[in-house]
Amino acid sequence: MSTAILTGQPVPGSPLEGDLRSLGFDVRVASDAADAESLLAAVPGDQRVAVVDARFVGHVHALRLGLTDPRFAASAVPGAVAAKPEARTELTRALRATAATTGGVVTLDALPDDIAAALESGTTDVHRPDLGTLVATVPDDPQARNEARQAVAAVDDEAVRLRTAVKSRDGFFTTYCISPYSRYIARWCARRGLTPNQVTTASLLTALIAAGCAATGTRGGFVAAGVLLLLSFVLDCTDGQLARYSLQYSTLGAWLDATFDRAKEYAYYAGLALGAANANGDDVWALALGAMVLQTCRHVVDFSFNEANHDATANTSPTAALSDKLDSVGWTVWLRRMIVLPIGERWAMIAVLTAVTTPRITLVVLIIGCALAACYTTAGRVLRSLTRKATRTDRAAHALTDLADNGLLGSSFAALGGRARFLPAPVLAFLGGAAVVAVAAFTSYGSPWVVVAAVVYVVLSGLALARPLKAPLDWLVPPFFRAAEYGTVLVLAAKADVNGALPAAFGLVSAVAYHHYDTVYRIKGGAGAPPRRLVRAIGGQEGRTLVVALAATLLSTTDFTVALTALAVAVALVVLVESIRFWVAAEKKGAPAVHDEGEPA
Repeated sequence: MSTAILTGQPVPGSPLEGDLRSLGFDVRVASDAADAESLLAAVPGDQRVAVVDARFVGHVHALRLGLTDPRFAASAVPGAVAAKPEARTELTRALRATAATTGGVVTLDALPDDIAAALESGTTDVHRPDLGTLVATVPDDPQARNEARQAVAAVDDEAVRLRTAVKSRDGFFTTYCISPYSRYIARWCARRGLTPNQVTTASLLTALIAAGCAATGTRGGFVAAGVLLLLSFVLDCTDGQLARYSLQYSTLGAWLDATFDRAKEYAYYAGLALGAANANGDDVWALALGAMVLQTCRHVVDFSFNEANHDATANTSPTAALSDKLDSVGWTVWLRRMIVLPIGERWAMIAVLTAVTTPRITLVVLIIGCALAACYTTAGRVLRSLTRKATRTDRAAHALTDLADNGLLGSSFAALGGRARFLPAPVLAFLGGAAVVAVAAFTSYGSPWVVVAAVVYVVLSGLALARPLKAPLDWLVPPFFRAAEYGTVLVLAAKADVNGALPAAFGLVSAVAYHHYDTVYRIKGGAGAPPRRLVRAIGGQEGRTLVVALAATLLSTTDFTVALTALAVAVALVVLVESIRFWVAAEKKGAPAVHDEGEPA
C-alpha cells in the first residue's frame, strides 16, 4: 500500500480520492504544511508517498504515470509529486523548504509543484512523464475547472493507455502484424492480475515446446513448431506491453525478458538441428551453431557501439545527419528497420521456413540474412565512428573493457605491456582472432599449431587492452573477441568430426554467450560488470580459447567431446548461480529496471 497526502479538502464532486484509491493509495488529508509534514512522517519508511493538490483535475492514467512508475525515485505531473522510499528524505526536505519559502503556508496553494521544484533543485532527479493528450492541471477558478473537466471528457485515457503500451520504436512486422492485437491481450492479462514475468515465462515455455515439436523431424511437428514460435513472439510482445500498460516494471522482469529472448531463439536452433537428424539423418549442428555465433556477435556489435558512444561529447557525424534526414522519409525508415532483420522479422522468417521447408534451408537462409544485416549495420557504424567528432569518456572505455571479458592471462599481458601498443586495439584483436580461427580451420585435428595460435591470441588479447579503449573504432574489440572464441570452438568441434562434438560445442557457446549477455544487461542497468572473480573463475575469453585449443591437441575426438561437455556444464553452473543471485538481490534492493524502448534485437 502507498500513501497519498491531499493538500486540503477535495473539491465537492471531484473523483480524485477514488482515482487515487484505484491506484492503490491510502488517501489522507492535510490541513496545512505542518499537518502535511506530520502525515508524511507517519508513513512507514518502506512505502511510496505522494503529495497531491486537492484541486487536481486530470485523467487517472496521468496520475498513474506521475505517481506509480517504479523505475524512478521521484516523479511528478502538474499538481502531484511522488517519491519512493529512497527519495523520502529529500521529499521531506523539499516540503520543509517549500513551507519556509512561503512563510509556513496555510492554504497549501501549489504545494506539490513547489515540492517537485525543490526536489529538482537538490540532488534528486524528478521524472516528468510525457502526458501527450492526457490532462493534468490545477484550475484556479470554477470556470477553469469546468474547462479542465471538459478536456478530460474529450480524451479517452484508456485508448491512450493502450496506444502507449506499444513501443514507440519497433520493427515493421511487430508494428503491423502483432501490436494491433497484442495490446488487447496485455489489457486482458492486466485485468486478470497476471504479471509481465508470468507472461514472459509463458513465452519461454511456448518457445521450448516449439523447439520440441521441431525436434520430432515430422512435417506436422515442423508446422506446429512454426505456429508455436509465432505464438511465443506474440507473448514476448505482450509482456512488455503489459509492463507499460500497468507500469509493472521490475529489475528481475527486465532481465528475464532479455535473457529468455536469447534462450528461446537458441533452443529453437537446437530443435531444428535435432529435427533434421530425426527426419533424414541430416547433420546441421554446424549451421545451428553458426547461426547462434553470428546472432550473438551482431548483438555484441550493437551493445559495444552504443556503450562507446551514448555519453560521448561532441557526438556528431555526417553519416548520422544523413540517417536523420532519411528518417523524415517514411518508407526509408521501415526499409532500414527490416534490413537489419530485427527479432520480429527474424522469427517470422524462421517460423514460415520451418513450416514449409527443411531445417537446413531454414538455417542457411537465416545465416545469409543475418550476415547481410550484420554487414549493413556494422558498416554504417564504422562510417559513423570514422566521421564522428567525439570524445569518449572513461566510463565508456571501462564498459568496453568489461565487455572484452579478458581473464587473468590477458590482464597479465596487458599489465606487462604497460601502455605500449604497436597497433590499434581493433587490429590486434582481429589479427589474434583471425590467426587462431584460421589455423584451426586449415590444419588437421590435433595439430599443435592451434595451441601456438591460441597463445599468440592470448598475448594479443592482453596487448589490445594495454590502454583505455577510447579510439573511434575501439568498440570493435569485444565483437572480435566474441567471434574469435566462438569461432574457434565451432571450427575445432567440426574438425573433430565425431558424433556429439558439435552439440557439445553448441552447449559451451550457449553457456558462454549467456555470461556475455549477462554482462551487457548489468552494464546497461548501471550495476557494472560481473565481479572479476567470476570472470577469472571461468577463464576469461582468451583463457577458454586456449583451454579448448589444448583439449583439441591433447585429447582424442571422443575425449574432446567429453571435455567440451564438461566445460559447458561447469561454465553454465558458475555463471547461472552467480547471475541469478545477483538479479534476485537487485530486485529485492529495488534497483531501477531498464526496459528497451528502441528497436528490438
